[in-house]
Amino acid sequence: MKKIRTRFAPSPTGYLHIGGARTALFNWLYTRHHGGEFILRIEDTDQQRSTDESTKAILDAMTWLGLNWDEGPYFQAQRVELHREMVQKLIKEGKAYYCTCTPEELEEKRKQALATGKKPKYDGMCRDKNLKKTSGSVVRFRSEQTGSTVVEDLIKGQIVFNNEELDDLIIERSDGYPTYNFAVVIDDALMNITHVIRGDDHVNNTPRQILMYQALGFDVPQFAHVPMILGSDKTRLSKRHGATSVMAYKEMGYLPEALVNYLVRLGWAHGDQEIFSQKDLIELFDLDAVGKSPAVFNPEKLLWLNAYYIKESSPERLREEMKSLWPAGINTDDTDFTQKVIADLQPRVKTLAELADMADFYFADEIKYEEQAAKKFLTADVSPYLKALIETILSVQNFSKKVLEEFLMNFTKEKNIKFKIIAQPLRVALTGKTVSPGIDEIMVTLGKERVYRRLQKAINYIEKQN
Repeated sequence: MKKIRTRFAPSPTGYLHIGGARTALFNWLYTRHHGGEFILRIEDTDQQRSTDESTKAILDAMTWLGLNWDEGPYFQAQRVELHREMVQKLIKEGKAYYCTCTPEELEEKRKQALATGKKPKYDGMCRDKNLKKTSGSVVRFRSEQTGSTVVEDLIKGQIVFNNEELDDLIIERSDGYPTYNFAVVIDDALMNITHVIRGDDHVNNTPRQILMYQALGFDVPQFAHVPMILGSDKTRLSKRHGATSVMAYKEMGYLPEALVNYLVRLGWAHGDQEIFSQKDLIELFDLDAVGKSPAVFNPEKLLWLNAYYIKESSPERLREEMKSLWPAGINTDDTDFTQKVIADLQPRVKTLAELADMADFYFADEIKYEEQAAKKFLTADVSPYLKALIETILSVQNFSKKVLEEFLMNFTKEKNIKFKIIAQPLRVALTGKTVSPGIDEIMVTLGKERVYRRLQKAINYIEKQN
Protein backbone atom coordinates (compact mmCIF):
# COMPACT_ATOMS: atom_id res chain seq x y z
CA MET A 1 0.00 0.00 0.00
CA LYS A 2 1.21 3.49 -0.93
CA LYS A 3 2.49 5.57 2.00
CA ILE A 4 -0.07 8.23 2.91
CA ARG A 5 1.10 11.78 2.24
CA THR A 6 -1.05 14.78 3.12
CA ARG A 7 -0.37 18.48 2.94
CA PHE A 8 -1.48 21.74 4.43
CA ALA A 9 -1.15 24.56 1.93
CA PRO A 10 -2.13 27.97 3.33
CA SER A 11 -1.84 31.25 1.44
CA PRO A 12 0.31 33.78 3.34
CA THR A 13 -2.14 36.64 2.91
CA GLY A 14 -3.10 36.84 6.59
CA TYR A 15 -2.85 34.96 9.85
CA LEU A 16 -3.76 31.34 10.46
CA HIS A 17 -7.42 31.36 11.48
CA ILE A 18 -9.59 28.75 13.18
CA GLY A 19 -10.85 27.13 9.96
CA GLY A 20 -7.36 26.77 8.51
CA ALA A 21 -6.00 25.47 11.79
CA ARG A 22 -8.67 22.75 11.92
CA THR A 23 -7.85 21.74 8.33
CA ALA A 24 -4.16 21.52 9.23
CA LEU A 25 -5.03 19.50 12.34
CA PHE A 26 -7.20 17.00 10.46
CA ASN A 27 -4.44 16.48 7.88
CA TRP A 28 -1.82 16.10 10.61
CA LEU A 29 -3.86 13.64 12.68
CA TYR A 30 -4.87 11.54 9.67
CA THR A 31 -1.21 11.33 8.64
CA ARG A 32 0.07 10.50 12.11
CA HIS A 33 -2.68 7.91 12.63
CA HIS A 34 -1.66 6.10 9.44
CA GLY A 35 2.09 6.53 9.86
CA GLY A 36 2.37 8.77 6.82
CA GLU A 37 4.09 12.05 5.98
CA PHE A 38 2.73 15.55 6.46
CA ILE A 39 3.93 18.28 4.10
CA LEU A 40 3.69 22.03 4.61
CA ARG A 41 3.47 24.15 1.46
CA ILE A 42 3.05 27.91 1.41
CA GLU A 43 0.96 28.93 -1.60
CA ASP A 44 2.44 32.36 -2.20
CA THR A 45 1.88 32.88 -5.94
CA ASP A 46 -0.37 35.86 -5.20
CA GLN A 47 2.58 38.24 -5.24
CA GLN A 48 0.55 41.31 -4.31
CA ARG A 49 -1.07 39.91 -1.18
CA SER A 50 1.51 37.41 0.09
CA THR A 51 3.80 38.68 2.85
CA ASP A 52 6.73 37.34 4.86
CA GLU A 53 4.95 38.48 8.02
CA SER A 54 1.98 36.26 7.23
CA THR A 55 4.25 33.32 6.43
CA LYS A 56 6.00 33.69 9.79
CA ALA A 57 2.64 33.99 11.58
CA ILE A 58 1.43 30.74 9.98
CA LEU A 59 4.63 28.87 10.86
CA ASP A 60 4.53 30.21 14.44
CA ALA A 61 0.91 29.11 14.84
CA MET A 62 1.59 25.63 13.47
CA THR A 63 4.56 25.27 15.82
CA TRP A 64 2.59 26.51 18.84
CA LEU A 65 -0.20 24.01 18.11
CA GLY A 66 2.37 21.21 17.90
CA LEU A 67 1.61 20.39 14.25
CA ASN A 68 5.11 19.47 13.14
CA TRP A 69 5.68 18.80 9.46
CA ASP A 70 7.87 16.15 7.84
CA GLU A 71 8.74 18.14 4.71
CA GLY A 72 8.81 21.81 3.87
CA PRO A 73 7.86 24.46 4.11
CA TYR A 74 7.87 24.52 0.33
CA PHE A 75 7.08 27.83 -1.35
CA GLN A 76 4.87 27.69 -4.42
CA ALA A 77 6.34 30.88 -5.89
CA GLN A 78 9.70 29.10 -6.17
CA ARG A 79 8.09 26.44 -8.37
CA VAL A 80 6.59 28.75 -10.99
CA GLU A 81 8.94 27.62 -13.76
CA LEU A 82 7.80 24.05 -13.16
CA HIS A 83 4.17 25.16 -13.46
CA ARG A 84 4.95 27.00 -16.70
CA GLU A 85 6.56 23.89 -18.15
CA MET A 86 3.38 21.95 -17.46
CA VAL A 87 1.29 24.69 -19.09
CA GLN A 88 3.43 24.41 -22.23
CA LYS A 89 3.10 20.62 -22.15
CA LEU A 90 -0.69 20.94 -22.22
CA ILE A 91 -0.57 23.53 -25.02
CA LYS A 92 1.64 21.27 -27.16
CA GLU A 93 -0.71 18.35 -26.59
CA GLY A 94 -3.75 20.45 -27.54
CA LYS A 95 -5.13 20.25 -23.99
CA ALA A 96 -4.77 23.98 -23.32
CA TYR A 97 -4.87 27.11 -25.50
CA TYR A 98 -4.15 30.83 -25.52
CA CYS A 99 -7.10 33.15 -25.06
CA THR A 100 -7.04 36.85 -26.01
CA CYS A 101 -10.52 37.82 -24.79
CA THR A 102 -10.33 41.07 -22.82
CA PRO A 103 -11.78 41.47 -19.34
CA GLU A 104 -14.38 43.84 -20.80
CA GLU A 105 -15.45 41.26 -23.38
CA LEU A 106 -15.69 38.56 -20.75
CA GLU A 107 -17.80 40.77 -18.48
CA GLU A 108 -20.19 41.51 -21.35
CA LYS A 109 -20.53 37.79 -22.12
CA ARG A 110 -21.19 37.11 -18.44
CA LYS A 111 -23.97 39.68 -18.35
CA GLN A 112 -25.54 38.28 -21.53
CA ALA A 113 -25.47 34.74 -20.15
CA LEU A 114 -27.13 35.83 -16.91
CA ALA A 115 -29.74 37.85 -18.81
CA THR A 116 -30.76 34.79 -20.83
CA GLY A 117 -30.79 32.45 -17.80
CA LYS A 118 -27.58 30.63 -18.77
CA LYS A 119 -24.65 29.75 -16.54
CA PRO A 120 -22.05 32.57 -16.83
CA LYS A 121 -19.19 30.36 -17.99
CA TYR A 122 -16.60 31.07 -20.67
CA ASP A 123 -18.12 30.41 -24.10
CA GLY A 124 -14.99 28.93 -25.71
CA MET A 125 -14.49 31.84 -28.13
CA CYS A 126 -10.74 31.18 -28.48
CA ARG A 127 -10.91 27.41 -28.00
CA ASP A 128 -10.25 26.39 -31.61
CA LYS A 129 -8.44 29.46 -32.97
CA ASN A 130 -4.93 28.07 -32.34
CA LEU A 131 -3.76 31.48 -31.13
CA LYS A 132 -0.20 32.35 -30.12
CA LYS A 133 0.91 34.10 -26.96
CA THR A 134 0.38 37.86 -27.08
CA SER A 135 0.52 40.71 -24.60
CA GLY A 136 -2.38 40.26 -22.24
CA SER A 137 -3.22 36.71 -23.34
CA VAL A 138 -4.00 33.97 -20.83
CA VAL A 139 -3.89 30.19 -21.08
CA ARG A 140 -7.06 28.16 -20.64
CA PHE A 141 -7.46 24.45 -19.93
CA ARG A 142 -9.45 22.62 -22.60
CA SER A 143 -12.04 21.00 -20.36
CA GLU A 144 -14.18 18.00 -21.21
CA GLN A 145 -17.54 19.12 -22.65
CA THR A 146 -19.43 15.84 -22.41
CA GLY A 147 -19.87 13.08 -19.84
CA SER A 148 -19.37 13.53 -16.12
CA THR A 149 -16.62 13.69 -13.51
CA VAL A 150 -17.14 11.70 -10.33
CA VAL A 151 -15.61 12.70 -7.00
CA GLU A 152 -15.44 9.83 -4.49
CA ASP A 153 -15.25 12.03 -1.43
CA LEU A 154 -14.06 10.30 1.75
CA ILE A 155 -16.40 12.44 3.86
CA LYS A 156 -19.29 13.48 1.62
CA GLY A 157 -19.54 10.31 -0.44
CA GLN A 158 -19.93 10.24 -4.23
CA ILE A 159 -20.49 13.59 -5.98
CA VAL A 160 -21.20 13.67 -9.72
CA PHE A 161 -20.51 16.76 -11.87
CA ASN A 162 -21.71 17.19 -15.48
CA ASN A 163 -18.71 18.21 -17.55
CA GLU A 164 -20.80 20.50 -19.73
CA GLU A 165 -21.18 22.78 -16.70
CA LEU A 166 -17.42 23.13 -16.29
CA ASP A 167 -15.84 25.97 -18.26
CA ASP A 168 -12.37 26.25 -19.75
CA LEU A 169 -10.56 27.48 -16.68
CA ILE A 170 -7.63 29.92 -16.89
CA ILE A 171 -4.50 28.08 -15.79
CA GLU A 172 -1.92 30.80 -16.50
CA ARG A 173 -2.65 34.50 -16.05
CA SER A 174 -1.45 37.24 -18.37
CA ASP A 175 1.42 38.00 -15.98
CA GLY A 176 2.79 34.47 -16.51
CA TYR A 177 1.79 33.20 -13.06
CA PRO A 178 -0.26 30.03 -12.68
CA THR A 179 -3.74 30.17 -11.17
CA TYR A 180 -4.53 28.40 -7.91
CA ASN A 181 -6.41 25.50 -9.49
CA PHE A 182 -3.54 24.61 -11.78
CA ALA A 183 -0.58 25.17 -9.44
CA VAL A 184 -2.19 23.08 -6.70
CA VAL A 185 -2.64 20.14 -9.08
CA ILE A 186 0.99 20.25 -10.22
CA ASP A 187 2.38 20.58 -6.72
CA ASP A 188 0.17 17.89 -5.19
CA ALA A 189 0.99 15.51 -8.02
CA LEU A 190 4.76 16.07 -7.98
CA MET A 191 4.88 15.91 -4.19
CA ASN A 192 3.06 12.56 -4.34
CA ILE A 193 0.17 13.73 -2.18
CA THR A 194 -2.18 10.79 -1.74
CA HIS A 195 -4.97 12.49 0.23
CA VAL A 196 -6.21 16.06 -0.17
CA ILE A 197 -8.10 17.00 3.00
CA ARG A 198 -9.48 20.52 2.80
CA GLY A 199 -12.53 22.72 3.45
CA ASP A 200 -15.69 22.02 1.50
CA ASP A 201 -15.52 25.46 -0.10
CA HIS A 202 -13.17 23.67 -2.52
CA VAL A 203 -15.69 21.03 -3.60
CA ASN A 204 -16.50 22.79 -6.88
CA ASN A 205 -12.79 23.07 -7.72
CA THR A 206 -12.34 19.31 -7.43
CA PRO A 207 -13.86 18.10 -10.76
CA ARG A 208 -11.80 20.69 -12.66
CA GLN A 209 -8.67 19.57 -10.85
CA ILE A 210 -9.40 15.90 -11.49
CA LEU A 211 -9.63 16.61 -15.22
CA MET A 212 -6.24 18.34 -15.07
CA TYR A 213 -4.67 15.39 -13.23
CA GLN A 214 -5.98 13.12 -15.95
CA ALA A 215 -4.87 15.39 -18.80
CA LEU A 216 -1.33 15.46 -17.39
CA GLY A 217 -1.25 11.70 -16.77
CA PHE A 218 -0.96 12.00 -12.99
CA ASP A 219 -2.56 9.75 -10.39
CA VAL A 220 -5.63 11.38 -8.89
CA PRO A 221 -5.41 11.67 -5.08
CA GLN A 222 -8.28 10.87 -2.78
CA PHE A 223 -10.30 13.88 -1.68
CA ALA A 224 -11.96 14.61 1.66
CA HIS A 225 -13.87 17.85 2.06
CA VAL A 226 -14.43 18.97 5.64
CA PRO A 227 -17.69 20.85 6.35
CA MET A 228 -17.32 24.49 7.26
CA ILE A 229 -17.49 25.97 10.76
CA LEU A 230 -20.49 28.14 11.60
CA GLY A 231 -21.06 30.73 14.29
CA SER A 232 -23.71 30.32 16.96
CA ASP A 233 -26.22 32.05 14.65
CA LYS A 234 -25.57 29.36 12.01
CA THR A 235 -23.87 31.80 9.60
CA ARG A 236 -20.34 31.34 8.31
CA LEU A 237 -17.79 31.83 11.08
CA SER A 238 -16.31 35.32 11.15
CA LYS A 239 -14.58 37.68 13.58
CA ARG A 240 -17.87 38.74 15.13
CA HIS A 241 -18.23 35.16 16.43
CA GLY A 242 -14.80 35.33 18.05
CA ALA A 243 -13.01 33.69 15.13
CA THR A 244 -9.66 35.39 15.44
CA SER A 245 -6.25 34.11 14.46
CA VAL A 246 -4.69 31.17 16.26
CA MET A 247 -1.99 33.34 17.81
CA ALA A 248 -4.64 35.76 19.09
CA TYR A 249 -5.91 32.86 21.21
CA LYS A 250 -2.39 32.45 22.56
CA GLU A 251 -2.33 36.16 23.42
CA MET A 252 -5.68 35.78 25.19
CA GLY A 253 -4.18 33.09 27.40
CA TYR A 254 -5.38 29.85 25.81
CA LEU A 255 -3.23 26.73 25.91
CA PRO A 256 -2.45 25.00 22.60
CA GLU A 257 -3.74 21.62 23.80
CA ALA A 258 -7.08 23.22 24.68
CA LEU A 259 -7.40 24.74 21.21
CA VAL A 260 -6.35 21.47 19.53
CA ASN A 261 -8.82 19.47 21.66
CA TYR A 262 -11.57 21.94 20.79
CA LEU A 263 -10.81 22.14 17.07
CA VAL A 264 -10.80 18.38 16.60
CA ARG A 265 -14.26 18.17 18.14
CA LEU A 266 -15.58 20.65 15.55
CA GLY A 267 -16.79 17.98 13.16
CA TRP A 268 -15.20 14.83 14.61
CA ALA A 269 -16.30 12.69 17.53
CA HIS A 270 -15.39 9.53 19.41
CA GLY A 271 -18.53 8.59 21.33
CA ASP A 272 -19.23 11.08 24.11
CA GLN A 273 -15.58 11.63 24.99
CA GLU A 274 -14.67 15.32 25.31
CA ILE A 275 -11.10 15.36 26.61
CA PHE A 276 -8.37 13.99 24.35
CA SER A 277 -4.61 13.97 24.76
CA GLN A 278 -2.50 14.22 21.64
CA LYS A 279 -1.71 10.52 21.98
CA ASP A 280 -5.46 9.75 22.15
CA LEU A 281 -6.14 11.77 19.03
CA ILE A 282 -3.40 10.13 16.98
CA GLU A 283 -4.64 6.72 18.03
CA LEU A 284 -8.36 7.41 17.42
CA PHE A 285 -8.66 9.93 14.59
CA ASP A 286 -9.87 8.84 11.17
CA LEU A 287 -11.97 10.44 8.46
CA ASP A 288 -14.88 8.02 8.79
CA ALA A 289 -15.86 9.77 12.05
CA VAL A 290 -15.87 13.26 10.51
CA GLY A 291 -19.43 14.52 10.16
CA LYS A 292 -21.04 15.73 6.95
CA SER A 293 -22.80 18.70 8.57
CA PRO A 294 -21.24 22.05 9.47
CA ALA A 295 -19.86 22.39 12.99
CA VAL A 296 -20.96 25.23 15.28
CA PHE A 297 -18.28 27.23 17.08
CA ASN A 298 -18.99 27.55 20.81
CA PRO A 299 -16.60 29.93 22.65
CA GLU A 300 -17.89 28.79 26.06
CA LYS A 301 -16.92 25.18 25.32
CA LEU A 302 -13.43 26.29 24.32
CA LEU A 303 -13.18 28.31 27.54
CA TRP A 304 -14.28 25.28 29.58
CA LEU A 305 -11.61 23.13 27.94
CA ASN A 306 -8.98 25.79 28.52
CA ALA A 307 -9.84 25.98 32.23
CA TYR A 308 -9.51 22.20 32.41
CA TYR A 309 -6.05 22.19 30.82
CA ILE A 310 -4.86 25.08 32.99
CA LYS A 311 -5.87 23.14 36.11
CA GLU A 312 -4.08 20.02 34.82
CA SER A 313 -0.83 21.78 33.90
CA SER A 314 2.20 22.22 36.12
CA PRO A 315 3.00 25.73 37.39
CA GLU A 316 6.41 25.38 35.73
CA ARG A 317 4.84 24.83 32.33
CA LEU A 318 2.29 27.64 32.82
CA ARG A 319 5.07 30.05 33.79
CA GLU A 320 6.68 29.44 30.39
CA GLU A 321 3.39 29.98 28.56
CA MET A 322 2.74 33.20 30.49
CA LYS A 323 5.99 35.02 29.78
CA SER A 324 4.36 37.48 27.37
CA LEU A 325 1.11 37.84 29.33
CA TRP A 326 2.21 39.55 32.55
CA PRO A 327 1.12 43.20 32.84
CA ALA A 328 3.84 45.83 32.56
CA GLY A 329 5.67 46.46 35.81
CA ILE A 330 5.31 42.97 37.24
CA ASN A 331 8.64 41.35 38.05
CA THR A 332 8.50 37.58 37.69
CA ASP A 333 12.24 36.97 38.01
CA ASP A 334 11.74 35.07 41.28
CA THR A 335 10.83 31.72 39.70
CA ASP A 336 9.78 29.93 42.89
CA PHE A 337 7.53 32.79 44.02
CA THR A 338 5.95 33.16 40.55
CA GLN A 339 5.19 29.43 40.39
CA LYS A 340 3.57 29.55 43.82
CA VAL A 341 1.38 32.43 42.63
CA ILE A 342 0.38 30.44 39.55
CA ALA A 343 -0.40 27.35 41.69
CA ASP A 344 -2.70 29.46 43.90
CA LEU A 345 -4.66 30.87 40.98
CA GLN A 346 -4.75 28.16 38.31
CA PRO A 347 -7.78 26.31 39.77
CA ARG A 348 -9.74 29.58 39.66
CA VAL A 349 -9.20 30.91 36.13
CA LYS A 350 -10.28 30.10 32.59
CA THR A 351 -7.43 31.80 30.73
CA LEU A 352 -3.81 32.63 31.48
CA ALA A 353 -4.54 36.30 30.77
CA GLU A 354 -7.13 36.17 33.56
CA LEU A 355 -4.53 34.56 35.82
CA ALA A 356 -2.01 37.32 35.03
CA ASP A 357 -4.60 40.00 35.85
CA MET A 358 -5.66 38.31 39.10
CA ALA A 359 -2.06 37.94 40.24
CA ASP A 360 -1.30 41.66 40.45
CA PHE A 361 -1.65 41.87 44.25
CA TYR A 362 0.98 39.18 44.83
CA PHE A 363 3.69 41.20 43.09
CA ALA A 364 2.66 44.69 44.22
CA ASP A 365 5.02 46.63 46.47
CA GLU A 366 2.09 48.78 47.56
CA ILE A 367 -1.36 47.19 47.81
CA LYS A 368 -4.23 49.26 46.39
CA TYR A 369 -7.47 48.62 48.23
CA GLU A 370 -10.75 48.41 46.37
CA GLU A 371 -12.63 51.45 47.66
CA GLN A 372 -15.78 49.66 48.82
CA ALA A 373 -13.78 46.76 50.26
CA ALA A 374 -11.63 49.06 52.39
CA LYS A 375 -14.65 51.08 53.53
CA LYS A 376 -16.52 47.98 54.63
CA PHE A 377 -13.76 45.81 56.12
CA LEU A 378 -10.78 47.96 57.12
CA THR A 379 -12.54 49.56 60.07
CA ALA A 380 -11.61 50.66 63.58
CA ASP A 381 -13.28 47.66 65.21
CA VAL A 382 -11.00 45.16 63.41
CA SER A 383 -7.81 47.11 64.04
CA PRO A 384 -7.15 45.45 67.44
CA TYR A 385 -7.34 42.01 65.84
CA LEU A 386 -4.93 42.98 63.06
CA LYS A 387 -2.54 44.41 65.67
CA ALA A 388 -2.75 41.21 67.68
CA LEU A 389 -2.08 39.19 64.53
CA ILE A 390 0.96 41.24 63.63
CA GLU A 391 2.39 40.79 67.11
CA THR A 392 2.29 36.99 66.83
CA ILE A 393 2.77 36.33 63.12
CA LEU A 394 6.55 36.67 63.21
CA SER A 395 6.72 33.89 65.79
CA VAL A 396 5.29 31.36 63.31
CA GLN A 397 8.32 29.29 62.34
CA ASN A 398 6.95 27.04 59.60
CA PHE A 399 4.91 29.18 57.21
CA SER A 400 3.03 26.23 55.73
CA LYS A 401 -0.67 25.87 54.93
CA LYS A 402 -1.27 23.40 57.77
CA VAL A 403 0.59 25.46 60.36
CA LEU A 404 -1.16 28.69 59.30
CA GLU A 405 -4.57 27.01 59.45
CA GLU A 406 -3.82 25.99 63.07
CA PHE A 407 -2.40 29.44 63.84
CA LEU A 408 -5.55 31.24 62.62
CA MET A 409 -7.83 28.73 64.36
CA ASN A 410 -5.99 29.16 67.67
CA PHE A 411 -6.02 32.93 67.26
CA THR A 412 -9.81 33.06 66.89
CA LYS A 413 -10.24 30.76 69.89
CA GLU A 414 -8.02 32.98 72.04
CA LYS A 415 -9.95 36.07 71.01
CA ASN A 416 -13.27 34.22 71.33
CA ILE A 417 -14.40 35.28 67.87
CA LYS A 418 -15.61 33.50 64.75
CA PHE A 419 -13.15 33.39 61.89
CA LYS A 420 -15.52 35.39 59.65
CA ILE A 421 -14.91 38.41 61.89
CA ILE A 422 -11.34 38.68 60.63
CA ALA A 423 -11.55 36.72 57.35
CA GLN A 424 -12.51 39.54 54.97
CA PRO A 425 -10.50 42.24 56.76
CA LEU A 426 -7.48 39.95 56.54
CA ARG A 427 -8.19 39.22 52.86
CA VAL A 428 -8.50 42.92 52.01
CA ALA A 429 -5.35 43.71 53.99
CA LEU A 430 -3.35 41.10 52.07
CA THR A 431 -4.86 41.45 48.58
CA GLY A 432 -6.81 44.71 48.41
CA LYS A 433 -9.80 42.66 47.20
CA THR A 434 -12.78 40.76 48.59
CA VAL A 435 -12.32 37.76 46.27
CA SER A 436 -9.12 35.71 46.20
CA PRO A 437 -7.70 32.25 46.86
CA GLY A 438 -7.86 30.94 50.44
CA ILE A 439 -6.29 33.24 53.04
CA ASP A 440 -3.92 30.55 54.27
CA GLU A 441 -2.82 29.85 50.66
CA ILE A 442 -2.17 33.54 50.06
CA MET A 443 -0.17 33.83 53.27
CA VAL A 444 1.99 30.83 52.37
CA THR A 445 2.73 32.23 48.92
CA LEU A 446 3.36 35.80 50.05
CA GLY A 447 5.67 34.64 52.81
CA LYS A 448 6.08 35.95 56.35
CA GLU A 449 7.77 39.27 55.51
CA ARG A 450 5.20 40.34 52.90
CA VAL A 451 2.31 39.34 55.17
CA TYR A 452 3.79 41.35 58.03
CA ARG A 453 4.28 44.46 55.88
CA ARG A 454 0.75 44.30 54.46
CA LEU A 455 -0.86 43.89 57.86
CA GLN A 456 1.11 46.88 59.12
CA LYS A 457 0.00 48.94 56.12
CA ALA A 458 -3.65 48.03 56.77
CA ILE A 459 -3.33 49.09 60.41
CA ASN A 460 -1.79 52.42 59.33
CA TYR A 461 -4.59 52.89 56.81
CA ILE A 462 -7.29 52.34 59.45
CA GLU A 463 -5.63 54.78 61.85
CA LYS A 464 -5.50 57.47 59.16
CA GLN A 465 -9.22 57.05 58.47
CA ASN A 466 -10.18 57.54 62.11
